[in-house]
Amino acid sequence: MHRIFSGIQPSGELHIGNYLGAIRNWVALQAQHECIYCIVDLHAITQPYDTATLAPRTVEMAVGLLAAGIDPSRSMLFVQSHVPQHAELMWALNTVTPLGELERMTQFKEKSARQESVPAGLLNYPILQAADILLYKADGVPVGEDQLQHLELVREIARRWNTRFGVKTFPEPQPLFSQARRIMGLDGQSKMSKSLGNTVGVLDPPEAVWEKLRPAVTDPARKTRKDPGNPEVCNLFTMHRALSTAEQVAHVDGQCRTAGWGCLDCKRLLADNMIAELAPVRERAAELRAHPERVREVLAAGAGRCRAIAAATMAEVRDVMGLAAP
Repeated sequence: MHRIFSGIQPSGELHIGNYLGAIRNWVALQAQHECIYCIVDLHAITQPYDTATLAPRTVEMAVGLLAAGIDPSRSMLFVQSHVPQHAELMWALNTVTPLGELERMTQFKEKSARQESVPAGLLNYPILQAADILLYKADGVPVGEDQLQHLELVREIARRWNTRFGVKTFPEPQPLFSQARRIMGLDGQSKMSKSLGNTVGVLDPPEAVWEKLRPAVTDPARKTRKDPGNPEVCNLFTMHRALSTAEQVAHVDGQCRTAGWGCLDCKRLLADNMIAELAPVRERAAELRAHPERVREVLAAGAGRCRAIAAATMAEVRDVMGLAAP
C-alpha cells in the first residue's frame, strides 16, 4: 500500500491498550509505507470535555507517540485541528452521506442513548473520520474490530462521491488488521479506558504497573490457587501473548490449566515483562518532556507537510464540485 492513515484521540498519556492494540503496529508500518498519524482533537470535542486540559492532553499524547517509536523522519505526525481542510472536506462529504447510514452506526446508538440532547457532532463524527482518511487518499487504515463499521462507511462515502461526480477522486481504503487481539480493561469486562480507571499507563513507573496488575480480574473460575483455569478466557493471558516470549506463554498456559501457579504468579511475570518492554519508552518520554519545544516542532512540521497534501486534495474537490476558484 502507498499511504496509511490513522488517528488517536488526545486522552493524555497512552495506556497499554493503545500501545498493544495500535501503536506498536503503527511503528512497524513505518518501515513499509508512507504513514500519516493524527491526534484527532476535533473528534474529542464531540463529547463534553475540559477545555483547560485539551491542549496539554494533546501534547502529552504526542510525547507518548514519539516515545513509543513514531519517527517523524519516516512518518507525519500532527494535530487534526492544525489542518483546517479536515473540517472543509467533512462539509463537502456531508452532501453525499445518507442520514440513515449515520443513524445505524453502533457507536452513535450507544452514546446517544445515554444523552437527553444529542449533539449533531456525535451523529456526524463518522463523516469527519471519512474526511480524515480521504483527505490524504489513504490506501489503508489500521483498524480494530470496533472500528470496522466506521471504515466500511468511509468506503461507502468514497464510492458515492466518485459516482455522484463521475470522477474517481478518492480510493476506497482497505482495513489493515494487526495480530494483536483487542485488549480489555483490568476489570475484564470493559474496553480499556482512562475514564473507567481500568488501564495501565505506558509511562507508569514500575511500582504502579504492579499495583494495577495485582488486583486485575482473571479467569472467574479460579477462586483459589488450587482451581485450574482456562487462559483463553483470561484477559491478562491476552497481554502475555503480546509481551511474553513463546516459551513463557506456553509455560503460563500449562501452569494455569493445572493450577501449578496462582494468578499472582502469572501477574508477576506479566508485570516484569511489561516493565521491561516499556522502560525505553519511559526514558524517551522523560527526555521529550524536558524539551517540549522538540515536540512542538515535530507537530508543526507534520502539520505543514499534511497541509500541502490537503490543499491539493481540496483543490481537486472544489473543481469536481464546480465551485468557483478562489
